[in-house]
Amino acid sequence: MNKELLIAGCSILLNIFSAAGQVTLHQLRTENLENPVGIDVTIPRFSWQLESSQRSVKQTAWEIKVTAGKTAVWNSGKVAGDQSVQVPYGGSSLQSATRYSWQVRVWDNTGHTTPWSAPAFFQTALLTPGEWKAQWIAPGFTEDAVNRPAVLFRKTFGINKKVRSAFAYITSHGLYEAQINGQRVGDAYLTPGWTSYKKRLQYQVYDVTPMLANGQNAIGVSVGNGWYRGYLAWSGNKNSFGKDIGLLFQLAVTYTDGTSDLIVSDNNWKSSTGSIRYVEIYHGETIDTREDKTGFAKAGYNDGAWSGVQVVDSAKNILTATCNEPVKKHETFKPIKVLTTPNGKTVLDFGQNLVGWVMVKAKGNAGDSIVIKHAEVLDKYGNFYLDNLRAAKATATYILDGKEERTLEPHFTFFGFRYIQVEGYPGEVKPENFTAVALYSDMAPTGSFSCSHPLLNQLQHNIQWGQRGNFLDVPTDCPQRDERLGWTGDAQAFSRTAAFNFGVDNFFTKWLHDVAADQRADGLVPSVIPNVLGANSGGSTGWADVATILPWNMYLAYGDKRILENQYKSMKAWVGYMQAQSKNDLWQTGNHYGDWLFYRPFDDNDGRAAVTDKHLIAQCFYANSTQLLINTAKLLGQNNDAENFQALLERIKAAFLKEYLTPNGRLVSGTQTAYVLALQFDMLPEALRAQAAARLAENIKSYNNHLTTGFLGTPYLCHVLSRYGYTDVAYKLLLQESYPSWLYPVKMGATTIWERWDGQKPDSTFQTPNMNSFNHYAYGAIGDWMYRVIAGLDTYEDGPGYKHLKIQPHPGGGLTKAAASLQTWYGTASSSWATNGNELTLEVEVPANTTADIYIPATSADAITESGKALSGIKEIQVAGKEDQYVVVKAGSGKYRFVTAAATAGKETKQ
Repeated sequence: MNKELLIAGCSILLNIFSAAGQVTLHQLRTENLENPVGIDVTIPRFSWQLESSQRSVKQTAWEIKVTAGKTAVWNSGKVAGDQSVQVPYGGSSLQSATRYSWQVRVWDNTGHTTPWSAPAFFQTALLTPGEWKAQWIAPGFTEDAVNRPAVLFRKTFGINKKVRSAFAYITSHGLYEAQINGQRVGDAYLTPGWTSYKKRLQYQVYDVTPMLANGQNAIGVSVGNGWYRGYLAWSGNKNSFGKDIGLLFQLAVTYTDGTSDLIVSDNNWKSSTGSIRYVEIYHGETIDTREDKTGFAKAGYNDGAWSGVQVVDSAKNILTATCNEPVKKHETFKPIKVLTTPNGKTVLDFGQNLVGWVMVKAKGNAGDSIVIKHAEVLDKYGNFYLDNLRAAKATATYILDGKEERTLEPHFTFFGFRYIQVEGYPGEVKPENFTAVALYSDMAPTGSFSCSHPLLNQLQHNIQWGQRGNFLDVPTDCPQRDERLGWTGDAQAFSRTAAFNFGVDNFFTKWLHDVAADQRADGLVPSVIPNVLGANSGGSTGWADVATILPWNMYLAYGDKRILENQYKSMKAWVGYMQAQSKNDLWQTGNHYGDWLFYRPFDDNDGRAAVTDKHLIAQCFYANSTQLLINTAKLLGQNNDAENFQALLERIKAAFLKEYLTPNGRLVSGTQTAYVLALQFDMLPEALRAQAAARLAENIKSYNNHLTTGFLGTPYLCHVLSRYGYTDVAYKLLLQESYPSWLYPVKMGATTIWERWDGQKPDSTFQTPNMNSFNHYAYGAIGDWMYRVIAGLDTYEDGPGYKHLKIQPHPGGGLTKAAASLQTWYGTASSSWATNGNELTLEVEVPANTTADIYIPATSADAITESGKALSGIKEIQVAGKEDQYVVVKAGSGKYRFVTAAATAGKETKQ
């Protein structure tokens, strides 16, 4: 009996342990979104993640089934292969406004088959313009042409059947907020987002089924100026995309008896104004609560005094369903201090430079006016500083109605601030009555970096908050002054770092559509996207190259080939533009920003300003864009293009050498940026690269280990140093604490990345206020080096999207530990190292269905153990050889802990 019990117990334990090692499926996504409602992609792609406690788990086959209700739509059958991301739908044409469910199961390399996954779903939007039955409507009254208050639209309708489902399709000329029966529709803000409105206008789809009631119902929509007709760009112009507010609203209701109704915007709606008396992106918002149309989105509201609406003829063939995550509310902050400044003003400090607004609790007399101004910094005396906002008023004004306490907040604007100045508040200004709310695109946090150096950890914090504050549907340069535009150079420079910190695949996919939409017919790419600076603004090297650099960087980060397919025409057109502007393959025409905001000392009598020839820079980026186009052409099977552009690339580099290289092998511009770009983009013959790298290192030394690079040189500076064996010099630059450096702003108390290396000078005075943002992410591009080199977390070009990882940490700089993790489309990838005396520990996590090359700092494989065992005894690890001071091992998925003597860790061998 005991023997039988023992056997039974062992069998149970075996099953438990076997089940624990089984592959499970999770994170099912369609078009990189979880259960999206309202996508207009006709061939959506499916992704899933495998999870297992076992090592070296790999998918060998998959099967997907798609249904619409109880109707089978597609079954792929068993398909051999390890593809688990971006698997395209292969069934019959999808129908508009239809919900599809899908499931997947996989076979793994141990012979197991998973059960079918839990169902995921996606719902299509309106796939053809003809399915829009709504009409564009505008207010039926004469607007106040000076203040241009937000417009309210209203409609009532009846329901006398049981509702199965109801979906609202909404967009606007301006920014909208919608309500049904007094409930806010969705949790997105600044909708419909910002696109090249004349060519692409997004709409959103909402499931509003729970909001409808039997009997009378009401729709209420508020629309403010926004980017569509508000003030944009520094010249103070308005109406960039049109001068009239507009609304397009379509509500599709399906009843349980199978019938349906459409409630659409038409000439039966009504319009008025409400409490939002003034609203501008740059200048803020004035809300007069005495003018509230309380309950206007409820059925019983009396709209007898309201005006009708005008039906207007506006395009519907430019409408596109939102493909990216919308702007939402995120972190909240309470004031850490209430200050009375030297000039007697009441100021609240929230401790963090953020983008959003402040929610205010207040009760006072009718007509009391609360005025809130926003600033990033206090001046050297401790007074509120607004000069760097230029013409932006950045003010929220609330006029009270004398009734109950209310919580007040803006709707159609945003501010970049750490401090607010409060005027006119009724009663004592108490911290509990003020809450700052961060607004940014709802990107999933994906990456983390930390180390033993507190200032580097603060730098990482600043980089991430710079990204949060400037990724509001478009990647803006800054969020506070009268600019806030989608500068292309900033975006391309920061894009690799951006893809570590947050999931930006959908964010940049959407914005790249606008890059292509605003690109001129001759291939010129504007400097800002959406383009509000005019048709002739653009073509600047390093800025317009966003057309090639950004798609390629997104391909590396996510392995998404479709983004290259979508942008290939645009990429090719940009290279074609440069070719047309060149003479003898040398590009020396056009206006270029150059290495923007490079180092310029306060006193340049000794000629130490690091000025790089703009046309030298242009030739380097011309070559780089051509190389990226060649890479893309090969991936997409455009072999003739690849051959033609390869020949062009050789001519571009030959012209560079003839024009910019002296007979003794020096560049005509001897700056850090010149050498960085020449080395990064392989402009020099192999035989000259080592001496060029040495000259770069010597240049840095001549500046006492300070950088001098601007927007274009900085992203590549430390990467080039590491590539050519000068990681120790890169560490010196990174850890430099005096101006110019990454840590100088940190030492000065920054909580985001600054526009200038010296936005605030050592004596606490400021740089010129006409261009001095304290939230400007471009120099945060160093984050990419921190992830990929310090922590060593990287992907291979032939295994993009972290399908094949490269783990190669670079201990150094006096750090005793560093760690990075990334939520890839396959799961968590991480690299963490720590030194303890002469011992180094490297902990690595490789997601299921991926592989990794792991570079372990060690003298030999015999000096390494993994989880306490010699490498030779571990079947999941293959020793591949030795490179410089690393032992290279190949591994499948799983968690690994390597320990080795650290005597050689961090030393560099120059190439």
